[in-house]
Amino acid sequence: MIIKLASSYGFCFGVKRAIRIAEEHKGSKTYGPLIHNKDEINRLKEGFNIGLAEKFDDVNPDDSVVIRTHGIPKDELSKLKAQENTIIDATCPYVTTPQKIVEKMSNDGYSIVIFGDKNHPEIRGVVSYAKELKNAFIVNDEKELEGLPILSKVAVVAQTTRKPTDFVKVVSALILQHKEVRVFNTICNATFENQDAAAELAKDADVMIVIGGKHSSNTKQLHSICKSYCEDSYLIENEKEFESEWFKDKNLCGISAGASTPDWIVQNVIDKIEIIKQVK
Repeated sequence: MIIKLASSYGFCFGVKRAIRIAEEHKGSKTYGPLIHNKDEINRLKEGFNIGLAEKFDDVNPDDSVVIRTHGIPKDELSKLKAQENTIIDATCPYVTTPQKIVEKMSNDGYSIVIFGDKNHPEIRGVVSYAKELKNAFIVNDEKELEGLPILSKVAVVAQTTRKPTDFVKVVSALILQHKEVRVFNTICNATFENQDAAAELAKDADVMIVIGGKHSSNTKQLHSICKSYCEDSYLIENEKEFESEWFKDKNLCGISAGASTPDWIVQNVIDKIEIIKQVK
């Protein structure tokens, strides 16, 4: 069995930047999990004494606080500033872009439509920058637009890890319904590249292994894409989670990884598959 890596996979620019920032600030706390990867967060805790504050009450006045890659709600950032914490902003620049767009366009009198998961930390942060929350709407697909009290002028942004084809469906529905639609493509380029590479590999693979956090939006998207081309596609967080039966009678094992997955975890998975190959 041949093991083949996707041509593009793993850590994106924003995650690499956040990890570097955290490593440079030993003894600090991240506000929320820095990235969606438990193993990497544990590495930062053990090797760099990086703590975790899940909410504002977990932050002491003398703490240095690293803002997670996904960003945080505007009011929570204001609380940290009011408490005079040392703030180190590791928010991905691709995430701060929709925050700024939402703030400006809502101040200019536009309704805001955000294509994304309302429960995702990135989206909770982005929507908080709207001037009036009653004029900001989060939708998971174009069907959820029906019946919303959207103004005639609307601005639309997307969660950075969403599929472009699904974003187009939302935009198309808005254009048919409203007089003025301002479209801001805020999907990350790294997401495109990883998704396209995973799809190409999955077309040829007998089995696909997608490595990443179970709560990672972009990793779940990768798994969904792979499964549409290769039925035997599996999402795992590390080398402890797969079964040798997955590789029985397979000729090509494809591997991809989410944007929050470090190379050392990918290598551990490859090493484990190599051992399974030898046993077989």
